[in-house]
Amino acid sequence: MTRLLAEMQRLGAAADRKPETVTHETGGFADLLQSSIDAVNRAQTTATDMAASLERGDKSVTLPEVMIAMQKASLSFQAMTEVRNRLVTAYQEVMNMPI
Repeated sequence: MTRLLAEMQRLGAAADRKPETVTHETGGFADLLQSSIDAVNRAQTTATDMAASLERGDKSVTLPEVMIAMQKASLSFQAMTEVRNRLVTAYQEVMNMPI
């Protein structure tokens, strides 16, 4: 029970942190997109690894942790898919503009 409480406190502290701001000096759009894709990949890998650990009977991983990790991975993938869809739509609109 204390482990779950500690995890909830850790997640609460992470949610309270100020988000990092992206400056133009850190790189272009391609770098931002690549880092976002990498973050989604890491979330999916973490969720998969945690699920495998739970299936193996690892006592350090609990079902709620696995479910939270899987939901985070799912939501981040859905968000990335929506961004991709909007980028494709914007590209198509630009390509269909008369010169």
